[in-house]
Amino acid sequence: MSELAPTQDILDQYKKDKGPWATYAEKFLDLMARRKIENIDRSRLDGSCLLCSEDKPHHCHRRLVVEYLKEKWGDVEIEHL
Repeated sequence: MSELAPTQDILDQYKKDKGPWATYAEKFLDLMARRKIENIDRSRLDGSCLLCSEDKPHHCHRRLVVEYLKEKWGDVEIEHL
């Protein structure tokens, strides 16, 4: 689901330009809010697994996605594999 991914510009500023995590997180959270991802049909995500190239969740877009949705929906279960 591309609406759950950062734009290439946001990703490049963080990865290629070695920008700070805080700036990346702020921009990506703003993007999700503008996209209103909380309006996604929840059944599309039921039992889903979000994948990312990062091996740990602390600097990963998938953590930002699930934390954002948990804040909006309330009953999101998060399990880092």
